[in-house]
Amino acid sequence: MNKCSNPDHPHCTYWVLPGESACAGGHPQPVSAAPTSYELLSALRARGPATAHGHVQAMQATPLAVAAPPDLMPGLMAKPPSRPQLHISGFDPRAAGGRQTLKMDLRGMPADCAPHLDIEVRSELIQNAGASRQQFSRAADGGWRPVFVEFSSRGKEHGQYQISVTLTSVAEGLPPRRWESVFVILAPRADATLTEIHRIFLSTHKNVRVMADDASIARVQAQGGDSLDIDVTARNAGIAHVNLDAPQGKVDMGFSTIAWDEDLIEIAVPRMAPAHPHPAAMASIVNAAPDAGAQRHIRLFALDECVLGRFELVDPEADVLLTHYSEDGQQPNGLTRRVSGRHAVIRRAAQGGFEIEDVSRYGVLLDGVWPGKHTPVRLRQGMRIELTASIKGVVTLEVSAIMPHGVILHRADHGRHAECFYLLMPDTHPGYPMPPFIATPQAGALPLIVHHNGGFWHMDQLSGKETALAPSTTLDKLSRIPRHTRFAAEPYPESWIIRTGANDLHSTVAASDMTAA
Repeated sequence: MNKCSNPDHPHCTYWVLPGESACAGGHPQPVSAAPTSYELLSALRARGPATAHGHVQAMQATPLAVAAPPDLMPGLMAKPPSRPQLHISGFDPRAAGGRQTLKMDLRGMPADCAPHLDIEVRSELIQNAGASRQQFSRAADGGWRPVFVEFSSRGKEHGQYQISVTLTSVAEGLPPRRWESVFVILAPRADATLTEIHRIFLSTHKNVRVMADDASIARVQAQGGDSLDIDVTARNAGIAHVNLDAPQGKVDMGFSTIAWDEDLIEIAVPRMAPAHPHPAAMASIVNAAPDAGAQRHIRLFALDECVLGRFELVDPEADVLLTHYSEDGQQPNGLTRRVSGRHAVIRRAAQGGFEIEDVSRYGVLLDGVWPGKHTPVRLRQGMRIELTASIKGVVTLEVSAIMPHGVILHRADHGRHAECFYLLMPDTHPGYPMPPFIATPQAGALPLIVHHNGGFWHMDQLSGKETALAPSTTLDKLSRIPRHTRFAAEPYPESWIIRTGANDLHSTVAASDMTAA
C-alpha cells in the first residue's frame, strides 16, 4: 500500500489500497503515479506462467522488461521534461532607493545551444539607456556561469517595475534561437516599514510554521520559552523577517535566499537559411555614382579579429588596408608610410561589445588619448580613432554604429567619401527583429548586412527578408542600396587602379575590355 499522493492534501496520512483510485479519506489519486510492486506482480500473474528458460533469458537481456509489462513501461520511464528557466536571486524589495544586484542562472537549456549566449536585460530601473547586455558562458561541467545585473530605484516612484530578458543562441551550423522572459519586481517607498509593506499576524506559540510566497513577507517575533521550533519558508520572491529574543541558550537559524524561477519562452522559429551561392569572409559593395555624402566603397569584413594596417599591394599584413587622403585625393605613399603594417586589432570583447588594441609602432589615439600599447579598450559610439599618435591627420576613423553583430566605421578625414567599413562577426545572425542599436545618420542610411552560412546577406529592415550577396546579385531593388551599385568579391577591387595609375572605375572597365579584345 501507498500513502495518499494527492497534491492538494500533502499532509494526508491515509493509506491507498492497491487498485483503488482514492484514499480512505476520499482524496482522488493522480493517474500518472508510478505503479507499486503489488501492481507489477499482479500484472505479471495476469500474463500467465512463463517457462523457466524464457524467464532467465528475459532477466539476462532486459531485467526491467520482466519486472514491468509493456503497458506499465511508459509510466516508469517517463521523465518530466526540462524547461528552460532563468533562476533569479539576490532581490530584496526592502532596499528601497538603493543599488541592487540580481544574480541570474540558466537551468534546463537545450544541449545543442551555443556555448556563449547573449542576454539583454531591459528595464526602466537600469541605467545606461535602460538596457544591460552580457553573455552566459558554458562551464566545463555543462552548467552556465551566472551573470549579474545592477539596477537602482533611486528617484523612482514606488510600485512595480517590469524587467524584460532576451536570450539569443547563435551556434555554428544551426539556426539562431531566441528565448524571452518578463517578470515584475517591487520597489517600495524609501521610508516604508516592514509592517507597511505587508501585515502578517503570527502567534508566538511553539511549533509554528510560516510560509511567505509570491512576494509576500513573513514577520516572526518570538520571546521567552525554553524551546522554540519555528519553520519559516520564503520562496517565489517572498521575504522572511525573524526576530528572536533569546537572552539565554543557543539559537540555530538558517536563512534561505530570496530567489525564484522564471520560464524562458522560445519565440524564434528555428529555420535553416539557404546555402550561400558565394561564400566569402571579405568583400565590398561598390557605388559607381555615389550621391553627396555617400561612400564609393563599402568594405565588408567577417573575421574574429580584424587587423587595421597600411595599404600594401604585395603581401599586406592587415585586413583593413588604410591609406592617407588629402585634398587632392588618395596618397598611397608619403604619410601613408606612417601607418604600421599591423597597426590596431578590433575584436569581440569578452563581456560583450567590441574592443580595439594598439599593436603599432606609431601609436593610436582614442578620442585624443593614447591608451598604451597592447591595452584593449572597449569601443564606444562616436569614438574617434586616429592613426597615428605621432602625426595627426594621417588616418582618422569614427565609430558610427555598434551593432549586436558588428561595428561600422566611417572615415572622418578627406577620405570620408571614398570608403567605410563593416567589421562583422563571422557566421553570426543577430535574429529578426534585430535588437535596437544607436547609429549616426551616416550609418543609419547604410544597408543592413549580416554574415552567416559562410557569406554576406542583405537583410530588409521591415520584412526581415534576406538576400544573398554575390557578384551576380541584382542590388537595385534592395533597401538602402542606391542604383549603379554592384557587389565585388574582394574588399579592394580598385587596387588595379592604384597599381596602374588609372583615374576612375570607368577607366578600369575600359582597360579590361581592351585587354580582353
